[in-house]
Amino acid sequence: MNEIKNIAREDRCPGMDYTEMLKGDTRTPPDYLFEETVADMPNDPLPVEPYISEEFAQLEREKMWPNVWLFAAREDELPDAGDVVVFEINDKSFLVTRQRDGSVRAFYNACLHRGRKLRTKSGNSTQFRCPFHGFTWKTDGSLKEIPCEWDFKHLEGKDIDLPEARVELWQGFVMITENHDLPDFKTWLGPAADHYERYDFENRYTGMWVAKKIPANWKATAEAFMEAWHSVTTHPQLLPFLGDANSRYDHIGDHFNRAITPSGVLSPHLYGKDQNYVLEKMNEFSGGADASTNRRFAAGAGTDEFDPEDQLAARKVLAEAGRKGFTEQYGYDYSDASDAEILDNFTYNIFPNFSPWIGFLPTLVYRWLPGDTPDWCIMEIRLLFPTPKGEERPRSVERTYIPDDEPFAWAADIMGPQLAGVFDQDMANLPHVQTGMKAMKDGEMELGAYQDSRVRHFQTTLMKYINGELPKTA
Repeated sequence: MNEIKNIAREDRCPGMDYTEMLKGDTRTPPDYLFEETVADMPNDPLPVEPYISEEFAQLEREKMWPNVWLFAAREDELPDAGDVVVFEINDKSFLVTRQRDGSVRAFYNACLHRGRKLRTKSGNSTQFRCPFHGFTWKTDGSLKEIPCEWDFKHLEGKDIDLPEARVELWQGFVMITENHDLPDFKTWLGPAADHYERYDFENRYTGMWVAKKIPANWKATAEAFMEAWHSVTTHPQLLPFLGDANSRYDHIGDHFNRAITPSGVLSPHLYGKDQNYVLEKMNEFSGGADASTNRRFAAGAGTDEFDPEDQLAARKVLAEAGRKGFTEQYGYDYSDASDAEILDNFTYNIFPNFSPWIGFLPTLVYRWLPGDTPDWCIMEIRLLFPTPKGEERPRSVERTYIPDDEPFAWAADIMGPQLAGVFDQDMANLPHVQTGMKAMKDGEMELGAYQDSRVRHFQTTLMKYINGELPKTA
């Protein structure tokens, strides 16, 4: 995919762009936050068929899903030998298992006798015994027992160990693929794999995890989180402290794109508000310390008085408060962390259905799992927390499934009311996106050239799989 390194200023929202904000940071941000990469793509309309067609969903099952790296589990879900995570996607089911030597393997979750799933729930196990007739395998996939063995003499000398998917561990994530010829995960992903090194993801744990059925295609649901400019109508409460239209959009290779949305700044859609307004509204939303407390925290850094000409003044105050607060909470030294890494929303997407954010604060992870028809999916939302210094990494919390007839607010005690409210605002759109695409006269959508570019990039890669241009093998 061709890429353009220098983007014309006229293609951006008027006012301070994200790169300019980085240059005003009180610390030096990492180089990869400055890198601007936009793929060279046409601005043709996008068809809605991939979102509503069962025939297209079947092509995805045949050509795309078996040929990509997939996020199957976090290592904190299976810290002990014998721990098993049942990972299911489309009509495939896998047993992701921690071995005695500490490695992780993934077996197809089906008895080789009559095909019954060996397990339907995650947990710890010393063996995989089929509940139907009792065929049994060890947790390393080797055959342990055949009941009525006298009736299976024809299997003597035949390999009937459980078939395996390929597994790689990356930053505490368990990645699997059915395609054993793919490049290793980091090569497949590209340079963005290194962006995670600074944040000690291997030592993080899943402290919040919810899932909900969404009445919309998995791609439409994922794409709802690929741009920030919907905030002007969908999330108006965020505009006092979120630079929605100031977001930067980057596409690196086929399998990665990102949005970086600045926090602690006034949306370009709002006018005539000062920096105290930004502070007050962000603290009001987060339920954290009030503005005077944040200014007290920042006094030691010499930023206790606002420069009325400084559009980043509130951002600097909030970042310093964050550094101090995170140090108190987790015990690490965040003094060199840039304002950006403390505050901003790094919505990183790894093709096709995995969005692990970066940064020093507790980070969001999204995963979208397709339904058995194009009209629904499961969306999972996690928060990964740093393990406090000197403590052992906790085991992951269990997934909370939100009832189909309940909003995210049903889990407000788990997610926090502010976060649950934001997701409910997003989900209010999605059922009508799915039905609206079916109602379109010409069946085509017109996307923005820049702010919707991640959607176009994602669809471009998807069509490479459907058309047989990908995967590339090692």
